[in-house]
Amino acid sequence: MPVVTVRTVEGISAEKKEELMERITTALKEVLGKNPEATHVVIEEIPPENWGIRGKTVAAIRSGK
Repeated sequence: MPVVTVRTVEGISAEKKEELMERITTALKEVLGKNPEATHVVIEEIPPENWGIRGKTVAAIRSGK
């Protein structure tokens, strides 16, 4: 039973999450022969003020600070 965890900054639409889950599940089936019925995909959303890149939070980058 594969479990895939995706960590990302908050703000992804429900439709994009569904698409991502479908594509990851398909990739595991095609590449590793894993059963889609037993494949779990977990999306963990992190608030932008708790995610940093280039020494700044994503919230600050998004606001132009």
